[in-house]
Formats: sequence, C-alpha cells, structure tokens
Amino acid sequence: MKVCIAEKPGVAREIAGVLGARTKHDGYLEGNGYQVSWTYGHLCTLKEPHDYTPEWKQWRPGTLPMIPPHFGIKLLSGDSYEKQFRTLEKLIRHADAVINCGDAGQEGELIQRWVMQKAGCKCPVYRLWISSLTEESIREGFRNLKAASDFDRLYQAGLARAIGDWLLGMNATRLYTLRYGQNRQVLSIGRVQTPTLALIVNRQKEIERFKPEPYWELKTVYRQTTFAFAKGKFTARDDGQKLLLAVAGKDFTVVGISRKEGKESPPRLFDLTSLQVECNRRFAFTAEETLQLAQALYEKKTATYPRVDTTFLSDDIYLRAPQILKGLAAYADLVDPLLKTRLPKSKKVFDNSKVTDHHAIIPTGKQASRLSDRETKVYDLIARRFIAVFYPDCEIATTTVAGEVEKIPFKATGKQILKPGWRVVTGREVPENAENKPDEETSVLPAFTVGETGPHEPALAEKWTSPPKPYTEATLLRAMETAGKAVENEELRDALKENGIGRPSTRAAIIETLFKRNYIHKERKNLFPTRTGAELIDIIHDDLLKSAELTGLWEKKLRQIEHGSFEAGVFINELKDMVQQIVQNVRSDRSQRSVAVEETAARPETVPSRKPAKSAAKHTAKPASQPSGAPRCPRCKKGVILRGKTAYGCSAYRDGCLFRLPYETYGKDLSDPQLKKIVQSMPPAKGHAARKKT
Repeated sequence: MKVCIAEKPGVAREIAGVLGARTKHDGYLEGNGYQVSWTYGHLCTLKEPHDYTPEWKQWRPGTLPMIPPHFGIKLLSGDSYEKQFRTLEKLIRHADAVINCGDAGQEGELIQRWVMQKAGCKCPVYRLWISSLTEESIREGFRNLKAASDFDRLYQAGLARAIGDWLLGMNATRLYTLRYGQNRQVLSIGRVQTPTLALIVNRQKEIERFKPEPYWELKTVYRQTTFAFAKGKFTARDDGQKLLLAVAGKDFTVVGISRKEGKESPPRLFDLTSLQVECNRRFAFTAEETLQLAQALYEKKTATYPRVDTTFLSDDIYLRAPQILKGLAAYADLVDPLLKTRLPKSKKVFDNSKVTDHHAIIPTGKQASRLSDRETKVYDLIARRFIAVFYPDCEIATTTVAGEVEKIPFKATGKQILKPGWRVVTGREVPENAENKPDEETSVLPAFTVGETGPHEPALAEKWTSPPKPYTEATLLRAMETAGKAVENEELRDALKENGIGRPSTRAAIIETLFKRNYIHKERKNLFPTRTGAELIDIIHDDLLKSAELTGLWEKKLRQIEHGSFEAGVFINELKDMVQQIVQNVRSDRSQRSVAVEETAARPETVPSRKPAKSAAKHTAKPASQPSGAPRCPRCKKGVILRGKTAYGCSAYRDGCLFRLPYETYGKDLSDPQLKKIVQSMPPAKGHAARKKT
C-alpha cells in the first residue's frame, strides 16, 4: 500500500479523489492501492529548552546561552495532533512506499520530514511536486514522482532555518527580557522580526530628525499649459523673485518642440510579494490577508501555488498558455483576440533560468466559482496580469515644449498614449513609487508652433521639503525584499532578492507578529513603532540582531544551502558563535536602562513564573455571560469563542490561547450558527492561532 501525506485535509481529499481513494476511515482515505492522510500544518516542532534539561525551564541569566548538543523534535501538544500522528505512524509503518504530498516549498518539506522521522519511516519515500491542485496537475505530478533524496538540500535549508530561529529567538528573548524588561513582560527578539522592526523605528527617527527647508518654484501659464523654469527650483527666494520680475509683462515665446516615441512593456507577473504590495495599495489588504486569499484561490484550484519569489514562467507553461486562456471565460472579450493568433513568447515572461521550484502566480484556467468578494479581487488581479503579458507593448509619445521669456528658459512635458496595448487589459497601472513622484501621465499638450508668442501668467510659489514617508505594509514588504535598500528598478530588485530578509511566505507573519507583540501600530495605512518597539531597538547595540543587511546575508546562505553551495552545519555553527557573542555583550552592559511596556488591548506575553501554576480549570471556565450557543475553540479545545472589540477570540486567552478571527476578514455581525460553521470548518488547533516565534 502506498501512503500519501498531504499538509491539510482539504488537499488530501483532492488528491484522494484523483487517485480513486474514496473509502473514508478515521484520519485517512483509502482505495485503489493508496491510503491518503494529512497533517494539520505542523504536527512536530523543535523541542523546547526544558525538554533538554530541567535547568532550562526557568528563565535565569546563568543558563544562557542555551545550546543543545543535538536538536530534537517532538509532537505538538493537543489531542487532535496526537490522534492524527498515531494514525500516520500506523500507516507509515505498514506502507510499501510513502509519497510526500506536502506543500511544494521549504516549510512543506520540513513539516513532512519531521513527521516521517518521528514515525520511524523505513520504506522508500517519493515526492509529489506540483504548482496547482487541478486534476491535470495532480495526475501529471504522480506520473513524475521524484525521489525524496532530490529534496535533501531543501530540507537541510529548512532545518537550518528552524534551528537558527530557535538559537537566536530562545536565547536573545530570554537575555533581553531578563536584562532590560519590566514587570516580567517578555521582550521578544527574532532573527527576522527584529531587523524588520528596526526598519520601521529607523524610518520614524528619520522623520522626526527631518528639518523642512523652504524652496521656490517659478512657473508660468501660457495657453492654459503650465511651464516650469527649466533649471529647477530656487533655494533663495530673492533669486526666484529677480527672475519673476524679469519675465512679468513680457511675451512668452515657444522656441522648440521635441517628440519622442517609446514603448512600455506589460507589467510583470506576480510573485507573492508583488501581489501583497498591489493588494495593499489597491484594497488596503494586509500582507497576511493577501496570503490567505491567495492560498484559498490555490486550494480552490483557480490559481497556482502562491508562496513564490519569481515573476517568471518556465518554457513548458507557454505550451499550456492557450488552454489556460480559454478557461478564463469571464475575460472572453480580452482573451478572444489573443487566441486568433500565435501567442508571443517574451523572455521577460518565459525564462527557465529564473524559475527554480515554482513559477509566478497565474490562473489555472479552471472556472472561478464560489469566490468571496475579496478572493474575486485578488483573482482578478492575477488573471488580468496573465492576460496582459500576451498583449502588445503600450506605445506612447512624450512631447517636450521649450519656451523662453527674456532668454529665461521654461519647459512643459506631456505624455500621450498612441496605442494602449496591454493597458486595455489592466487599465492604468499606477507605479509603486507614485506617492513620491509627480504624475507622469499628464494630459496631452495643445498643438504649439515654434516661434509663436503671447502673454503668460508667471508666479513664484513657496514650497517646503518633505520628510521621508512612513512605511506602509506595501513599502515595508519591498524593504524586506531588498534588505532595506530603496530599489525601483525591477532587474536590480531581482538581484537583491537573495539578500532579502525573510521569505515571501513568512514576511506577512513577521508583520503580524510585530502587531501582536505591540511593537508597531497602524494609523490609516501607515506603520509606526510603539514606545516599546522604539525603546527595544534603541537598547540593542548589536548590529547582528537588528541589521537588515546582515540578516539578508544569512538569508542568502540559507538559499545557498538549498542550492548545495553552502553547508548547513557551518551556518548553524556561525549562529551558535553569534549567540554566544550577543550574550557576552549584554552581560558586559553596566547601564541601568530598561524597556517600557505599553498597555495593550491584547494581553502581553509574560515571563513564566517559577511558582507552580494554579489549576487551569479556574481560568478556562466559560464566563456566565457567554451565550450557550458559542462554539468551542478549535485550538485549545478548552475555551469558547467570545466577541471582542476587533475580533472573535478564545475565552482562554489568559492561558495563552491566541486563536482569533479578525472582524476585518470575517465581519463583526456573524450569528452563533454562522460563527460555529466557520470555526468547525477549520483544521483542529490551527485556524488563526498564534504563529511560531521567528
């Protein structure tokens, strides 16, 4: 019997349906020579400090640094995890072969490998590697199963990442909490979250330090067209005033007209980061919301695997492109003209050298039905981008008109779209940096003639320099992608991706973690550090902990491990040395500094008490005021779901259960039956629970 292990029950059902495994058992489906089971995301995790030695259970400076001689894994606590693992263990031990059907990425590989290790798997193991959940993709994947050993490097990179996060997170969090914390409040430190917080804190410092300075612009209006002084702005008002007096009352003369025609290529296909950026800009979706929506589209078979960091497609997709386009029935008016001719094949779209494990996010061509309003918005962006890459370039003409008054030069520039090309599909695409630059797509200029003259209306306007803009989630994601470097050129940004901090699949969770720990807050779309977040970064003097550039170099090494050009053991030893250095540096700090912890709506994390905890039953008892129809929490199985100010949450939050359903996503007026239906549809002990510390 062949045992297939998927990452979620829903994915397992899709695979089982294709394989013909339709007989239901407790925890798996069977048939046609296959047993198809699942995990709930992670079933196993790295052991906690106290699992290695009782001395590490208490938070004491003398126990640091904690560096286990060997790292081990254990089952996550919870009846549902235990039950499903026992099912998998039994199936694996009697299997002729195991097929790893986890998500096709680093984290998916790690999740499944740990389960198979814990279950003592001895039989041959194969890997299903697919980018969509359509029937065709699943069948093709099973026809081309790969040896598990082909992905050993991917697993080693994932394991190195997990161990690195454990070493830094466990040690630095305890170290800074014990040395600088107040009132037993935890100061959480992470390999990626801390440099990300530093980006936001440093941007706020730049804003606060900024001193606005005045400057002056000389402009004049001739024939209802605004012309600007050709040599730029004035830093002294008197200089501008002299020219204003010189041109006032004198005729304006057109002295030159130049026209330059050009082309604009279609925008690139989406990787996860660019999709999150676009959804934040257009719809104010958070990075986490966009990831969830893209994942939902993947599981509904309408879009391909979302956790990708490339904007290119492999050459084989070109052969399937006509069929995908035919499936986009809702866009028939845009697709039909393409299908009448041979599709163009651009190196800006199809390039095998730019694709590794997965290609860019595109529609699958399957009918998009039963989508929520938010899912539809994300799907529409993905579908239109895919259609647009097969359309011709947008042809434009840029006209510059030069004029002068008393030999003082002025100019005006206008842009005209000659042939819209791909813009027919996407409409006007506003550049990501449009906030910081004037609109380039000005209205078409009137027809001017060289030598014409006439009256004009000059004016000198006082302006002030502007401070840097606060980060939004969109601009923060870009900063994480480029390790804090401001890069607008797409090709240069691609080159920096290897040095970005975090992975596309983890950046949203990092941002959410900063919110959860009250290190940042949001005002409209802008992100600002809280007092706690700012003081934490100020108290950290080790660039090793807060430098986006250094963290980006670690990320590059993890990618090199994945590609076989760097050893995981070397990376882990480097982190061990770094942790020892950080502990030594903090111990030598004789200052009396501390970090203030602001009160938050959500209960802050606290340092574990050395005294025995009181009976949990007293804390998790259902409040008398809670309606009897409230659903049970799917994470801890103890509390019930309460209605809070901004989200539905678990009544056992005082015991550390962080399950929540934001009103932003689910609406605040759900009835008890509706709420119960949503909760019951979620995998046990996962849902919107707190993410693993990074």
